[in-house]
Amino acid sequence: MYFTDRGIEELEGRRGGDDVTLAWVAERLREFVDLNPEFETPIERFATWLARLDDEDD
Repeated sequence: MYFTDRGIEELEGRRGGDDVTLAWVAERLREFVDLNPEFETPIERFATWLARLDDEDD
């Protein structure tokens, strides 16, 4: 188990039943980066990865 799995498991446990939009997720990511600018690059990579999941070229 990776260290990040704990956070993912907590997210799933606390919010797994919630219905949210990707616009809501995008706003939470912006808030996170505003509060934690040192994570700008990983959040940008994560958001780009999510946005391009269905691209056939990747």
